[in-house]
Amino acid sequence: MGEIPQCLGNISSLEVLDMHQNNLSGTILTTSSIGSSLRSLNLHDNKLPGKLPRSLANCKELQVLDLGDNHLKDTFPIGLATLPKLRVLSLRSNKLHGPIRTSRMKNLFPELRILDLSYNAFIENLPTSLFQQLKAMRTIDQTMKAPTYLGDEYYQDSLTIATKGLELELVRILTIYTTIDLSSNKFEGQIPNITGDLIALRVLNLSHNRLQGHIPPSLGDSSSIESLDLSVNQLSGDIPEQLASLTYLEFLNLSDNHLQGCIPQGRQFATFENNSYEGNDGLRGFPILEGCGSSGMPETNNTTHVLDQESNSTFLSEFGKAVLMGYGKGLIIGFSIAYFILSSRNFNWIVEELEYIIIMRRRKKQRAIKGTTEDEIIVSRRVKISGIQVIFYIDL
Repeated sequence: MGEIPQCLGNISSLEVLDMHQNNLSGTILTTSSIGSSLRSLNLHDNKLPGKLPRSLANCKELQVLDLGDNHLKDTFPIGLATLPKLRVLSLRSNKLHGPIRTSRMKNLFPELRILDLSYNAFIENLPTSLFQQLKAMRTIDQTMKAPTYLGDEYYQDSLTIATKGLELELVRILTIYTTIDLSSNKFEGQIPNITGDLIALRVLNLSHNRLQGHIPPSLGDSSSIESLDLSVNQLSGDIPEQLASLTYLEFLNLSDNHLQGCIPQGRQFATFENNSYEGNDGLRGFPILEGCGSSGMPETNNTTHVLDQESNSTFLSEFGKAVLMGYGKGLIIGFSIAYFILSSRNFNWIVEELEYIIIMRRRKKQRAIKGTTEDEIIVSRRVKISGIQVIFYIDL
């Protein structure tokens, strides 16, 4: 409790100042000599009010600055953008406000890898010019053989972040870890296409803003992304097919927008549940009940698709075994079933229904535990043809 002793600013050899979670109030150090050697400043989760001291721009050795969860009331500290070694900037959960304008500056945040401005009151468009200059997030170091952490043998930095829908404390910060969290602000406009150039980015959270327009297909170029949260905005249009190519994507939240069309098919997309898409009345496809036809367009009928989660066969084998089952019960019954199906004016529709089964089976199979088998699986499919209710039973 109490205030930060201002005499600490007179220690020219001070490299690390960690006083987080101490219920501190008063002003942050403003003594000019603080900038000589300071490498890490962590005042997270206190009660510090007022403005960010402009003297922090003199800390040329500063790598980590965490002032999150305080009562700071200021505009974006653009002066910090010139710090040549700054890797982590966390200002989350304060009272920062106004637009982020950086278009007239060059070489901004050359080493920045973690930017957390969530839970503030920033307005206007997302800072496109800032995204264009985040060099450390635009390249991947292919020479690094083993992970390294920020800090040294005596002290290693820690940080609280939001990722994959959870708030976590990183006890140690990997130097290759990259994240942008601009959630819970008042940003407007569209998501910049330039965001896709941040190929080293692992976490992107733009949720709880007022963003509009389409999701840029260029996000599919962010090949390292593991967590993508665009929920609670006003985004519209289709989900870009390019997102299905993100092989490291473990968490996706597109809920509470105005998205429509078919959900892309892909290895990662087969793992996401309904809550990734809820609140978008126009979306169709797996895992939402309303399906998409073989053409990729939403189906016009309202048939509820009921499918055993453990089914795992192909269209041809299912169709063939259904006929063989009829043959085994009696030649006349078997040919009667075949004649009814082939002569029905609904034959194409039946094919689409069975194709739907195959698509769903393949996706469910990808999520099943390897090595699990069943001796016999009965798959039921209830359809309605010309007012006659028909149930297909397929014995595997």
